[in-house]
Amino acid sequence: MAGSVRNSLREGLVIAHLGQGLAVEESPGEILLCHTRRRLGFATVGDRVLWEPYEGNQGRVVKILPRRSVLTRPGHNETIRPVAANLDQIFVVVAPEPEPDYLLVDQYLAACEHRDINARIIFNKADLLASRQVADDLLADYRRIDYSYFVISVKKEEGLAELREELIDRCSMLVGQSGVGKSSLTNALLPDKQLLTRSLSEKTSLGRHTTTTATLYHLPDGGDLIDSPGVSIFGLAEMSIRDLAAGFREFRPWILRCQFNDCRHINDKGCAVRDAAEADMLPHARYERYLKLIEKLPPVQKP
Repeated sequence: MAGSVRNSLREGLVIAHLGQGLAVEESPGEILLCHTRRRLGFATVGDRVLWEPYEGNQGRVVKILPRRSVLTRPGHNETIRPVAANLDQIFVVVAPEPEPDYLLVDQYLAACEHRDINARIIFNKADLLASRQVADDLLADYRRIDYSYFVISVKKEEGLAELREELIDRCSMLVGQSGVGKSSLTNALLPDKQLLTRSLSEKTSLGRHTTTTATLYHLPDGGDLIDSPGVSIFGLAEMSIRDLAAGFREFRPWILRCQFNDCRHINDKGCAVRDAAEADMLPHARYERYLKLIEKLPPVQKP
């Protein structure tokens, strides 16, 4: 009997949240609606799972396979909820309008560093700039600490070919503040997005009543893109002040030189990070934003 149960289990990829259910893809184009076994925990888009047939043409997820990466956010009742799993890279999108929220950018980047997910920056709506040099100047601090970035205009179709190359054979996600053009970027990368979404609804028998908060799409040239329009904030959940400091990659060589191992890099005696910032040996604006992000840490993590 035990062998029969094991043999009935199948592996699949979670490609969407659908109300209380999950859309699980067994193979390309083969998608079914699954529910999760009680006490299993939270499965999320990008998870590889084991599932079993359950109630006709539906399924039930019985195990979440090990993740190579996961993003989390605060949930209800002080719980932590996963946003996406098994990501290879995240693109933080900024634009001339609205004015870049660099505090949010640094929060995203610190979270990616903490979770060992490659982070890149996209400067979108480049057609609103007088020249490419404007974008280079605005992102100078990030170039200084070796974050790569793409300057893109969806309207003029500039920079998209280079971006598409970087998405091949990787699982990626776009994040950023509202209004920076994430939807237009997603539509440019996925010209058949509406057709794919409609097909997903039909295959899971949920029709037009489908409510999707996150969806994984297979890109035309290979690779996957997780579109999560309802999630604009993630990152500081589960991070301590030490994790936050390590998430600022330019701090790391200086952290080793601090006088005390538990240095918070605020007003601590012998703080090499603070001294380096004041001497412009690392971007001072980033250091100031680090101090602000400390105030956004979960209360139990504050010094």
